[in-house]
Amino acid sequence: MSKFFIAFLAFLLSVPAVAEDQELAKLFAQQGIDGTIVISSLHNGKTFIHNELRAKQRFSTASTFKILNTLISLEEKVISGKDDVLKWDGHIYDFPDWNRDQTLESAFKVSCVWCFQELARRVGAEKYRNYLRKSVYGALREPFEETTFWLDGSLQISAIEQVNFLKKVHLRTLPFSASAYETLRQIMLVDQTPAFTLWAKTGWATRVKPQVGWYVGHVETPKDVWFFATNIEVRDEKDLPLRQKLTQKALQAKGGIE
Repeated sequence: MSKFFIAFLAFLLSVPAVAEDQELAKLFAQQGIDGTIVISSLHNGKTFIHNELRAKQRFSTASTFKILNTLISLEEKVISGKDDVLKWDGHIYDFPDWNRDQTLESAFKVSCVWCFQELARRVGAEKYRNYLRKSVYGALREPFEETTFWLDGSLQISAIEQVNFLKKVHLRTLPFSASAYETLRQIMLVDQTPAFTLWAKTGWATRVKPQVGWYVGHVETPKDVWFFATNIEVRDEKDLPLRQKLTQKALQAKGGIE
């Protein structure tokens, strides 16, 4: 791979610094919520940011790490595919959807913590270090616990870094197989209409103060691909729907979706 191509790819994947977007700022002000959003186009070079200072700040990845964790687990063959089953051990969790056997697909969609902790035990700490480094994914604080590092604040990432990572996933420039990428694409699908297709993942960092809510992903339209990363300060559970609500309104405002 030539140095020119590497430099060009780095430019393509980078999110440039931009002025505060007043339209996006108004959406957050209307909800009275502290947060940030980064929206970046793959093809037209446009990037929109509300609260650039927070967009550069790293927060606990929470369940948004399931995007990379899925790719790692599939690549390491600790789970074979989206329909492979993880057996529930009978422990009762506060989230009823977790209290049953899960497939990789269902575990991703209900954000089943115990499922991905089981996968983490199979992967092991050293392989996580390697994949995080190769993927240029946030920052990992040492030492860390291999079954909680994405939950307890040991692994942190910024909204800008989330968008750069998502672009690399979409372009398939990270060290994962075509089958791993395709499986992730299938289980990350949220909505499909004639106008757009949405892939996304929520996250809720409850073990850090203040708590942080995430919504990250991308939207494909006939004309472009828009990547987004939203995070908000979660004051209580009533704030959680704002992750998706603000993202939807922001994408509509900037032309990502109609």
